[in-house]
Amino acid sequence: MTPDGAAPIATTTGLTKVYGKGEAAVHALAGIDLELRAGELTAIMGPSGSGKSTLMHCLAGLDTPTAGTVWLAGQDLGSMSDRALTAMRRTKVGFVFQAFNLVATLTAEENIVLPLQLAHAKVDTEWFDQIVDVLGLASRLKHRPSQLSGGQQQRVACARAMVTKPVVIFGDEPTGNLDTAASRDLLGFLRHSVDELGQSLVVVTHDPGTAAFADRVLFLSDGKVVDDLANPTQATILARLRTDATDANTDHAHPDATGAATGADADAATQAPTTVAREQ
Repeated sequence: MTPDGAAPIATTTGLTKVYGKGEAAVHALAGIDLELRAGELTAIMGPSGSGKSTLMHCLAGLDTPTAGTVWLAGQDLGSMSDRALTAMRRTKVGFVFQAFNLVATLTAEENIVLPLQLAHAKVDTEWFDQIVDVLGLASRLKHRPSQLSGGQQQRVACARAMVTKPVVIFGDEPTGNLDTAASRDLLGFLRHSVDELGQSLVVVTHDPGTAAFADRVLFLSDGKVVDDLANPTQATILARLRTDATDANTDHAHPDATGAATGADADAATQAPTTVAREQ
């Protein structure tokens, strides 16, 4: 149970993922124990190769752990058949990726309701209208992806993720292909979906501005959760990243002509993010 007594939306115990064997083995996840709370936006951050995308894929049932357990929405994913996992992903899990993954030949409306059609389920028109209204897509429903801006395409992808009323939505760099204004709009909607619609969200990102919209930020390194930051701000996230960069430079420091360690990596880690955080 979570600290407030609510059941977690997802739980992992000893979650391990190893790619390859022997000397070529890569330990993407190294025994992660984790609880994700319902009704929150959780961000996952870490350097390239830290295991953040692998963690999301295991949580969502897109990848199979080498060892350990994953519980999602009260079900043990390891005990489910491929067919049952597919059914769960269609009805209880939503996905928003950096690449919008819209079907080019379908209209925005047809893309949004596609998961329901695949699951042979009826469209809840009231819920559909609410999502479309909040996302400002009412005037774009008959447009195909090629007729939409990047921000509009990503909003269609968000509507598609939410139309099935999923237990949780996973986003992998959802603002990665958007400009600053479109990113701000999308993040504002994601925040609204948590605060006003009770949605649970898990977002993988490298951007402190995106992570600052979250209720909680998990920092990964070498396949392990090394920090858990509650109520993050852009400033506290950047401070945490500076600590990582400083530690890395200490481990790999080399003296210059005066014997001082170089700190270019630490400076790079604190560059201005591409999005604007919500006010805290």
